[in-house]
Amino acid sequence: MDAARVGIITFPGSLDDKDAARAVRLSGAEPVSLWHGDRDLRGVDAVVLPGGFSYGDYLRAGAIARFAPLMTELVAAAGAGLPVLGICNGFQVLCETHLLPGALLPNAGLHFVCRDQRLRIENADTAWTGEYSEGQEVVIPIKNRDGRYTADRETLIELADTGRIVARYVDLNPNGSLDDIAGICNEAGNVVGLMPHPEHAVESLTGPSTDGLGFFTSIVKRLVNA
Repeated sequence: MDAARVGIITFPGSLDDKDAARAVRLSGAEPVSLWHGDRDLRGVDAVVLPGGFSYGDYLRAGAIARFAPLMTELVAAAGAGLPVLGICNGFQVLCETHLLPGALLPNAGLHFVCRDQRLRIENADTAWTGEYSEGQEVVIPIKNRDGRYTADRETLIELADTGRIVARYVDLNPNGSLDDIAGICNEAGNVVGLMPHPEHAVESLTGPSTDGLGFFTSIVKRLVNA
């Protein structure tokens, strides 16, 4: 097949859409810019919701973005199997649209957190983590204000029992997330939400590691082999 086409949605307040596009390009795929106000996914093979502060987080992180016209199309496509990765604010948007369970609350201590963070990959079978191995530890930057994952006890048990916790924080929980959760997926494994920023760990020159590139090469390999 031709190069996989991965869409990156830009909302008002998106900060990392260009970084996500670069990571997609480095993985061997073609990045495709998507605008929140459109209603056309342009036939892309996968979608990334990048980090930032969509609509300024004026109401609640991700709460306004869920009503963007393009999100109506994305929710339907994700339900039909389209691979979707939500990073930081994108994770918040996925929870607000109920593509993923739970919510992201203000960090414990109410401070913005920015640091290089060690993670453990818990599920290497999703569309976005196939290039990792279960239990592998990676270093990927985080930068968030509302990164504290929370859910009711039943949901947390279900996530753990069904292997839907994609990554956990190691050594230090930077934001108070329950069960040290850094990322989760839906039941089918095509939708992943991740609070750390893998697009900032794709080149040794600019990141603390290249550990984040695997999220992007994983989807390219999945699409090529589909």
